[in-house]
Amino acid sequence: MDKRPFSELMETAMQKVKEMIDANTIIGEPITTPDGVTLIPVSKVSIGFAGGGLDTAKKPDPTKESFGGGVGAGVKVEPVAFVVIKENDVELLYVAAPEASTLDKLVDSVPGILEKVSGIVQVIK
Repeated sequence: MDKRPFSELMETAMQKVKEMIDANTIIGEPITTPDGVTLIPVSKVSIGFAGGGLDTAKKPDPTKESFGGGVGAGVKVEPVAFVVIKENDVELLYVAAPEASTLDKLVDSVPGILEKVSGIVQVIK
């Protein structure tokens, strides 16, 4: 079965996206500073992809294949953090504060809650 023109457009667009994005886009090349610190950039990649087509003609012509179509893709690379390696220490340094989940917020608030509860218990005694 012959490929349709729209299929070829989609395959070409997907191939171009694959060429732009690889593992080195997400985990970048290590950078070593003169004092021996190694920085490895970490990024978040978002991809959007759309396409559409039409395969008809107002006046059918059996000698020509009618087609109209288009595809589009967008790629967004956003720096998220750096892995910092200094001697035997490894640290993740965020570019912006990571989004906190409800569980993260709860865990962070436990010490404050414990202080308040122990303060109330001491007052009651």
